Amino acid sequence: MTPNAGAELGGRLAAGDLSAAPDALNLLESSAAADQPERVSLLAATSPAALGHEPAGHVVGITGPPGVGKSTLISALCKALREQGRTVAVVAVDPSSKRSGGALLGDRARISFDPADDGLLIRSMAAGDRLGGLARPTRDAAAALSAAYDVVVVETVGVGQSETEVAEVADTVCVVVQPGSGDTLQFIKSGIMEIPDVLVVTKSDLGVIAQRARRDLNSALRSLGARDTKVVAVSALPPASGISELLAAVEAHHASCDLAAERSSRRRSQALAEFGELFGRRGLDALGGRRAALKTVAELDSGLDVPGLVAALVVSAKLN
Repeated sequence: MTPNAGAELGGRLAAGDLSAAPDALNLLESSAAADQPERVSLLAATSPAALGHEPAGHVVGITGPPGVGKSTLISALCKALREQGRTVAVVAVDPSSKRSGGALLGDRARISFDPADDGLLIRSMAAGDRLGGLARPTRDAAAALSAAYDVVVVETVGVGQSETEVAEVADTVCVVVQPGSGDTLQFIKSGIMEIPDVLVVTKSDLGVIAQRARRDLNSALRSLGARDTKVVAVSALPPASGISELLAAVEAHHASCDLAAERSSRRRSQALAEFGELFGRRGLDALGGRRAALKTVAELDSGLDVPGLVAALVVSAKLN
């Protein structure tokens, strides 16, 4: 990677140049130590501090068990969004190949799209050894792409209850449930029911079974006090149904959020976690303990990206 390549790519994304996205993602996925400064420069160029505002792109997380129909649903969502004239980037996290380390399934094969459509980007990322449903570069990719695209969709690997990390990345989280599969009962039992902003029942064409799943989920949400969480039934099979209702629910949630505050909080939490991974207990002690560390990170510039926040914590802890 040439010097200043990261800043150049970030600047192009910030200017809305979608052709910079593939090279930007290559850089963000690179594990080469020599590329680290350029990755930091790219993220800095697409940060709120550089832009003067939060990136305008709406980051939507799609999560749920394997085989529930996430990719088919995303195909229908992308089609509807492109018909509205909105640009879309899809970051799909797939299981890793043990041999190559790359994405095993490759969502280019599972999500329907027009290769000639310059307003739609689909990228698979390997989950690696990471739990939580997300690959290591996923957060960085979502942050950078949201500076250029109208909508950024993050699809998790599909490993069940461990997928709650998507809530740390997405502005709006959609949890997908398949009727008649036992998913409803499992979600009621698990912590994943606490993260959705929208619940999506797929295969609504199944009729009574799908409606029963929708009622069960509404009952579960009421028992949790989550009365504002919308439950939408969709069918992605032609002719698709419920997609407009789903988009309306996603947009309604987005409009109701204090986006700047929520994104800033997520960046600070991630920065503190990365600082802890780098320096462990020694780093927290240097900041005066966890409570003092939380206070320190809360007082930092809210427009900084995660690497900038980590660097500021290093300075505060006098570890540089």
